[in-house]
Amino acid sequence: MKILQNIRVVELGTYITGPAAAMHLADLGADVIKVELPGSGDPFRAFKGGLYSPHYQTYNRNKRSIALDTRGEEDRKTLHELIATADVFIQNFRPGVAEKLGAGEAELRAINPGLIYCAISGFGPSGPAMNRPTFDSVAQAAAGYLRLLTPPENPRVIGPAIADSVTGQYAAMAILAALVERKEGSTGRRIDISMLEAMCHFNLDSFTHYYSAGEVMGPLSRPVVSQSYTFACADGKWIAFHLSSPVKFWEGLLEATGLQALNDDPRFAERPARIDHQDELIAAFAPVFATKTRDDWCAALEAAGVPYSAAYDSDEALEDPQARHLGIKVQVPGVMADTFTTVRAPYNFDGQAETDLLPPPILDAHGDEIRAELKARRG
Repeated sequence: MKILQNIRVVELGTYITGPAAAMHLADLGADVIKVELPGSGDPFRAFKGGLYSPHYQTYNRNKRSIALDTRGEEDRKTLHELIATADVFIQNFRPGVAEKLGAGEAELRAINPGLIYCAISGFGPSGPAMNRPTFDSVAQAAAGYLRLLTPPENPRVIGPAIADSVTGQYAAMAILAALVERKEGSTGRRIDISMLEAMCHFNLDSFTHYYSAGEVMGPLSRPVVSQSYTFACADGKWIAFHLSSPVKFWEGLLEATGLQALNDDPRFAERPARIDHQDELIAAFAPVFATKTRDDWCAALEAAGVPYSAAYDSDEALEDPQARHLGIKVQVPGVMADTFTTVRAPYNFDGQAETDLLPPPILDAHGDEIRAELKARRG
């Protein structure tokens, strides 16, 4: 199922956005060569002990690593030899940095006119904010997304690095489109994508509500309208359910909880009233869910046909029977431990999932191999 097996990607990426974009292509079978600084490599390597942190592992499977300091003539020459063999180049530096490293578009396109050159930045390649340093929370804030996640009281940043990972996905999508378009002898494409643009697009629903209805959405806007809930159960574990608009789900919830009397309360009898009085509804349900374990409530909501799930932590989710059936968790031989455990790519081609994965490489693990390939190509 290595659909992109004839595609070579050279990634000069650090942290998340560039490495994530390259990982998506690697998951599809592309030969991704990760170029890293000798001695330290991608800065994400050292975030937690040694040079193989969980942060680094997340976005760097299925790749080969070569250590090059392209500020030096010899290593820059090796990078340029790699570019001559590549279909795609990915970098996620601030504007102007790639040029200092011998990896600017003009320099690389002179070597390989058909190259697809993808430049990922924080705020874009031009404009008043182009040189501002940008990380995940900054991009979320600039795109109006952070306010949709932050608790209104005691504001603080919560959740994973959404802007970083989303930008990497959008970049991979654009690269795939350019690969589809490409013809032999073509001059390639330059792709510019910023974290600001990616997160604004990801936040499309919020902007649509504002421009269509004049509504500025907040962290509770969607959950209230969609009638989404999460409750703590007797064992301290959580359950979540989403009623949406079909009345059968509301009726199923009342059946499961034994609170049919709520239908006689004008605050809850109709969906618009439940939207207006969600806080009171939560107050009515919370003590009921605290009387039974999560497993008990899962069984009750299942029997009543309510859309639900146990609200898992990461140590539970992949052990759920459905997740196990789908084979979402993958374990392969590791390079720093006996096994490397990860989550496979979510797609299935012709009913087959891709589970043949390579663990993230240690720094320069493939340097000799890649140099030998280039030497053989030179003849």
